[in-house]
Amino acid sequence: MNVATAEKPGTGTGPVQSGDAYFSCQGLQSYYGESYIVQDISFDVKQGEILALLGRNGAGKTSTLRTIARMDDPQLHEGEIWLEGQPLHTMADWQAAQLGVGLVPEDRRIIQGLTVEENLKLAQIEKPLGWTLDRIYEHFPRLAERRRQEAVTMSGGEQQMLAVARALARDLKLLLLDEPYEGLAPVIVQEIEKIVAEIKGLGITTIIVEQNAVAALELADRALILDMGQIVFRGSAREVLDNADLRHEYLAI
Repeated sequence: MNVATAEKPGTGTGPVQSGDAYFSCQGLQSYYGESYIVQDISFDVKQGEILALLGRNGAGKTSTLRTIARMDDPQLHEGEIWLEGQPLHTMADWQAAQLGVGLVPEDRRIIQGLTVEENLKLAQIEKPLGWTLDRIYEHFPRLAERRRQEAVTMSGGEQQMLAVARALARDLKLLLLDEPYEGLAPVIVQEIEKIVAEIKGLGITTIIVEQNAVAALELADRALILDMGQIVFRGSAREVLDNADLRHEYLAI
């Protein structure tokens, strides 16, 4: 199905514009085995923007992020993914990471048995490098305090900070955040929000998947809503915040 036909008229939809896009994907179709998960998805993101990718559980949000990051699953069968003119769709996950794609998965993937600092150093074993340890500790003072602590013994919020910091330790161009607020106390959510806002101020483009849709929308510039693997809304984050009917239909809030 063409993306345009999957979107309802009058809900902030419109044609995809790629002329000034920093990141774009066109006609993505991804599968888990025989299951058709990401269904003809196309969208663009400008440099420095935060895009909220929203939808109910099972809508295809995480699968879309994993497709962009070029993970083995789901498998991309059709479509193109471009970052700063480079074809991500022709690359493996490690090649996309070298190009500047940083996926922070929901489970964070903190390495057991290593300290906070060792987790960060491990991210810097290959070039191109991003932030120095000193810069990371300046922006993440909690990590500086716990630099010699075994990373998996930290709180969930602190582990989330480490996961984001580890992405910044690389030369990051596109940050993909999968459920960064999951299970975190409101005060920690506010800290993560502040960090993401700082990242935006540095010109790093971010796509955020988050069940706490209101929190994500308050941070984002634009939003996409997915339903059954297809885009059903594209527009500004403010449009979603102001449209109670849309939020109720597709986000149950």
